Amino acid sequence: MQLDILAIAAHPDDVELTCGGVVIKMVEEGYKVGVLDLTRGESGTRGSANVRDQESSRAARSMGLTHRSNLELPDAALENNREYKLQIAQRIRDLRPRTVILPYWEGRHPDHYTAGLIGYEACFLAGLSRLALESKPYRPHKIIYASLYVPSLRPTFVVDVTRQFEKKLKAILCYSSQFSSRQDVQNLFPSRADLRERVGSLSRHFGLMIGVRYGEPFVMREVAAVEDIVKIPVRSI
Repeated sequence: MQLDILAIAAHPDDVELTCGGVVIKMVEEGYKVGVLDLTRGESGTRGSANVRDQESSRAARSMGLTHRSNLELPDAALENNREYKLQIAQRIRDLRPRTVILPYWEGRHPDHYTAGLIGYEACFLAGLSRLALESKPYRPHKIIYASLYVPSLRPTFVVDVTRQFEKKLKAILCYSSQFSSRQDVQNLFPSRADLRERVGSLSRHFGLMIGVRYGEPFVMREVAAVEDIVKIPVRSI
């Protein structure tokens, strides 16, 4: 299999929340998009691993993914070790994505930023010809970082997902185990009624940066190239 885009995340639902709009947008553009979840979310407060497996399958169908798989690494115990990096590197070789989306390398949840760190190193390791992995060496052309979980961070770029916003909400709602009742006001588990406001407010924040209704933010380590300075979008003044 050769994917155009592979989003790697620590838990089922992370991709839907942080870059689900972009994933859907790229599917609509005709690209082959896949998701690699590193854990089954079995240590989470809500939902079992089996339930979350079913939910992630529904979300994959909702987004139109070409591929979704799970490495079944231990939830709440992701570590920056060689074993985990090699497992991810093997999937990189198998799926051969041109672009990889990773979680931003800093954040509140250790699994999130660890996934970003080991995901990057796995992309590098996948290209080493003498590494004892199956299939031919391969490295992605581009690595970008979804930074929605770090709203104070200034993004490198923002993608307009206004047209995809309703589909993104639908994909997130596939994870019914992760929502509270209407009366429950726990910060980490919004009710289904509150979800639109929470997701929408963040998406509006980043959308305003580029003059659209809803946006998703990303960070790149390297400098972007511009061919035509007359056609650069987003007004300066």
